[in-house]
Amino acid sequence: MQRIVFLLLIFVPSLIFAQNHAQEIATYRKKKDAAYLKNEYGPLKADQLSYLDYFPANQQYLVKAKVELLPDEPTFRMPTYDGTSNEYKRYALLHFDFFGAKYTLTAYQSVALFQTEAYRDHLFVPFMDNTNGVSSYEGGRYLDLSIKEIRNNELTIDFNKAYNPYCAYSNGYRCPQPPKDNILSLAIEAGEKKYKGPKNERKVNISAAKNFNDTEREIINSADDTTLMHVYLITHEKELAVLRKPSEDLKFDDPLVDKLASRMFKTVQDPQHKGVGIAGPQVGINKNVIWVQRFDKANEPFEFYINPKIIWRSKLIRIGAEGCLSIPDRKEDVERSYAIRLQYVDRKGNVVEENIEGFTAVIFQHEVDHLYGILYPDRLEQQLESTSVPLDDKMKFRLEKGHIIP
Repeated sequence: MQRIVFLLLIFVPSLIFAQNHAQEIATYRKKKDAAYLKNEYGPLKADQLSYLDYFPANQQYLVKAKVELLPDEPTFRMPTYDGTSNEYKRYALLHFDFFGAKYTLTAYQSVALFQTEAYRDHLFVPFMDNTNGVSSYEGGRYLDLSIKEIRNNELTIDFNKAYNPYCAYSNGYRCPQPPKDNILSLAIEAGEKKYKGPKNERKVNISAAKNFNDTEREIINSADDTTLMHVYLITHEKELAVLRKPSEDLKFDDPLVDKLASRMFKTVQDPQHKGVGIAGPQVGINKNVIWVQRFDKANEPFEFYINPKIIWRSKLIRIGAEGCLSIPDRKEDVERSYAIRLQYVDRKGNVVEENIEGFTAVIFQHEVDHLYGILYPDRLEQQLESTSVPLDDKMKFRLEKGHIIP
């Protein structure tokens, strides 16, 4: 009898904990799913929530991790699945044991989010494991942790709260790719499973765009429409900060759009420093606007674009020399997608899409990168991590005589 009572004393609290944990996970998932309905511009539609699927709550995937802080870490750019990148820094290594083996995950802080009070303590843990592409999303999953949860250099990781990035449901989002250090050699059969519903195209929220701020208006109005603007350089610390800052969508009907467009056009055509494209941040304006010379059109005109986004990039890569007005006296070979699909807002507020290829596609990729705070030397660093297969001996390309070489 005493043995039975002893076993009950051990078993009952464990059972209660398991039930409480299962209820906690169920509530967490219900809130997460409901949040999608609050945003009409989100990745999922109301009738698609039924496609969301999860592994059963399992407290075996609730693990204690030893926290190894990483002070004074430099920032770096984490690639995203849309072909761009976001700025992060490593915050800590999370060491944990699982089924007798030792594993480590890196927790990151977003440089952009860290500057806001709501996300000051937020830790981002993107990871991949052996379930990806089988029972979970092939692009990996994410975990959200908090610095405030660290106690005595320990932190609890609950893989039951692993969730899919928006890219699992819809195109048009900038979802970070889990770094190589966060690829686990085991199957994490916990958290969100693979989404099997229809994939959406991200809906453009025109109303979320902003007008020029006071500083930007002052820059634009500092001279008349025909006066060149100062080009920001990476050699100047304050100007580099502007070049590195992600830009915002601009209201297509802001009264100063025409004046900015005119002055930017004069700047990119400056005979002393002529270019084939220019972006808002290069003249101190952190708004999503660019000029691009369209070598793929008759007479090779310059065209102005508001809120351009590249929503598709070809896997076929071209290599060509690039320079930049903001990086003088430097030119290097950069890998770019040969073809892209561009989305932008015209002067009437319509969302327009078109396919572009060749050298013009390269210019668009270079200028759109500026809007995300990405400079072409960042691409050179990224190239060192990538692998590609040369096609020189497999196919040949030709161009009709008289056309510009793409």
